Amino acid sequence: MTESWRGLVLRFHFYAGVLVGPFVLVAALTGVLYAATPQLESWLYSDHLRVPASTSSVPLSQQVKAAVATRPGDELVAIRPAPEPGTTTRVLFSSDGDARPTVFVNPADGAVVGELMTYGTSGVLPLRTTIDQIHRNLLLGEPGRLYSELAASWLWVVALGGVFLWFSRRRTQRTRPTTRKHATVGLTVLVGALFLSATGLTWSAYAGENVASLRQALDWSTPALAGGGDHAGHDMTNPIPVMPGEVDSVLTHARSAGIDAGLIEITVPPMAGMAWNVTEIDRAWPTQVDAVAVAGGQVVDQVRFADYPLAAKLARWGIDLHMGALFGWPNQLLLLAVGLGLVTLVALGYRIWWLRRPTRGFGRPVPRGQWRKVPRSQLVVVLVVAAAVGWFIPLFGLSLLAFLVIDAVLSARSRRDKSGEQAPESSPVAG
Repeated sequence: MTESWRGLVLRFHFYAGVLVGPFVLVAALTGVLYAATPQLESWLYSDHLRVPASTSSVPLSQQVKAAVATRPGDELVAIRPAPEPGTTTRVLFSSDGDARPTVFVNPADGAVVGELMTYGTSGVLPLRTTIDQIHRNLLLGEPGRLYSELAASWLWVVALGGVFLWFSRRRTQRTRPTTRKHATVGLTVLVGALFLSATGLTWSAYAGENVASLRQALDWSTPALAGGGDHAGHDMTNPIPVMPGEVDSVLTHARSAGIDAGLIEITVPPMAGMAWNVTEIDRAWPTQVDAVAVAGGQVVDQVRFADYPLAAKLARWGIDLHMGALFGWPNQLLLLAVGLGLVTLVALGYRIWWLRRPTRGFGRPVPRGQWRKVPRSQLVVVLVVAAAVGWFIPLFGLSLLAFLVIDAVLSARSRRDKSGEQAPESSPVAG
């Protein structure tokens, strides 16, 4: 079976590697940069993040009022109390985009120390936000997300194809040094590459939607708070403003309900009488992401990480491991190693192509027609599986179809050219 498939897999691996390599290279390089930024960001924005340590602090509500005074008229949306002495409290305001204006307050005296834009649940600052957006979409918005989805869609295919080729030729030593290095690096980063590909697809534009639909259909979704504030009698078009002073009581009730992580976010309701959500946001190990809803001086709903479905826990851990948050700096080092390994893998792959290139044409792939060597029953099974995967990962399916169409067109043109060259010589023989 191995020999019958080797030619086809080698041909497919060649084209996929050459054409998708640039996307994988950019994703790997930006991923390496992202993994290396937490410590750099801590140093770069130390004036906003660090203050002299103090054993006392003013009430959280006073810190919030000081931040609100710097942005009159802006909507208060969330508060992140200082996680430990010597750090600042973050007070977040509404914004049209995903990044939110954030005021940093010294908890010891309630003084505002600065303001920055922060992004997402992880609360990354401008440097890492920019690198993250380059990694996600090349700063091109939604259309740019296709590049990262294409990289994630093909990375696992190229990786597994390389493993098959290594396995099929492992008994022979007739390989060039560059090819051996390529295989060694590929095997070293294999597990990491498959993991990054799978978790990256969960964030993608099209495959990500299918993953979310599948999780919802199988009841694997991450549980969410139901809220619980009394909305009756309130006009949502003319909301009653929330008083920042309530945050002290809300935090006290949340702490008494077991919200004990250092990193928490208090989400401010859009109007008085609705529930405040208090969520643990500590992504390190052990994961602390419990959440409670507080309204009317009591906890009205709660979600515990221990009660998550297994699939939801795996999704949480997978995302945090992908972002380098789960195990702290060892996680970062692992991502750096995998990312640099992928960069090396792409570079060696192009070097192999360059060394083997012909004087004319795109490259020197295995001759066409390799599919004829594959048993028909096996080929049918693979085609059915490829169609199913292509439907679930649409960008993979469309690009695969484009590869096949282009190859068929080139094959037809090649046969036509050859028949045209042989025609004058064949007539005397026929005669």
